[in-house]
Amino acid sequence: MSSNFCCERPLYGTALSSTFPYRFQDVSNIRQVPDHQEVFVDPSRDESLIFELLELKHEVGDDGSAVWLLQDLATEQEAEGGMVIEQSGVIEAPGLCYRNIPAVVTTAVGQMAISKGRQGREAQNIVRVYLANLRLKEVGTDVLIAAYEPIHINPLSESASTVGTGLAVPATQVGCMPMAEVFKLAVSSFKVNDWNLFGPAV
Repeated sequence: MSSNFCCERPLYGTALSSTFPYRFQDVSNIRQVPDHQEVFVDPSRDESLIFELLELKHEVGDDGSAVWLLQDLATEQEAEGGMVIEQSGVIEAPGLCYRNIPAVVTTAVGQMAISKGRQGREAQNIVRVYLANLRLKEVGTDVLIAAYEPIHINPLSESASTVGTGLAVPATQVGCMPMAEVFKLAVSSFKVNDWNLFGPAV
């Protein structure tokens, strides 16, 4: 099966879904994942795709919400040298409507130095992070979709034994869909199949 073969994947039971390459494996088959997250990884490239349900941050404006979440992510992961490369404006998502009110989507791309798991700062990899925030205001939820693409692998990182060290091999060079495209596909195909997942409307 081609590493670029894409299929719709169920999330949170079958309440949500998104389409992305089959090469991304469900991490919950290997280890425990928090209930509010769905995590998929391609271990051969150390790339990952994460879906996360968060309580809506009312104090954060729509236009800056993706950047705010990106910076929050960097703080949570004790990342260093984080910088925002680009951010989008606010886009309405008519396909994600609850009571005829569309979700609003913002995206941001950043780059930061992150350690794997419990490794220390001496083992940090340079990673590009693509992040989308889908704001489902009627159900009080921020849906975060984040895609991680390693740019430079540290020799001390636990990833080094699998993917090698130094500059990561570009996806196109090994016949894989680039992470920027994986991210766009995952965001644009994201669907809510059962709004009851979010409980009663706020």
